[in-house]
Amino acid sequence: MKQTKRKVAYWSLFSHDQWKMYLIATNKGLCYLGPQDNSFKKSTNFFESRFPDYHLEQNNEKLQPYLAELTEYFQRQRTFFTFPFDMRGTDFQLTIWYELRKIPYGQTFSYSQIASKLGRPHSARAVAKAISANPALIVIPCHRVVGKNGGLVGYRGGVEMKKQLLELEVSKFYNKAK
Repeated sequence: MKQTKRKVAYWSLFSHDQWKMYLIATNKGLCYLGPQDNSFKKSTNFFESRFPDYHLEQNNEKLQPYLAELTEYFQRQRTFFTFPFDMRGTDFQLTIWYELRKIPYGQTFSYSQIASKLGRPHSARAVAKAISANPALIVIPCHRVVGKNGGLVGYRGGVEMKKQLLELEVSKFYNKAK
């Protein structure tokens, strides 16, 4: 029986101040950025469920462009990520994740606002479900999505992480105004 060679994906641990997150990329682009302090095992399980035809190798040098942009984000020097993505999801999930990237830095939208923007005003729950499957936290900014009343709800990294990310983004503008 012919054995097929598995493709390679690369992983690294991003670490900046109190932030520690695993990221994984293929040669096509970023495909995973996990929650704060997520274990390596949970991160690789998440990745392998979507990319079963890949094996992982640690390579900080190869992931340096991603690490650099993340560092700039946490230093409040970057408001948008420019590196490529390699996302796997349903067509609906991909549409939602693309829409999330349009939410401006420091602003929030509700699930129902996103559903309405896509011409599906009654599908806020479906939007929320697609957002919960987001494989690349922060760079696909699902932390900028809040409940209809503005409450911090539903975030794979936990509500505390969501709160910290929103405070980081808002404080950039607040500190400039001082």
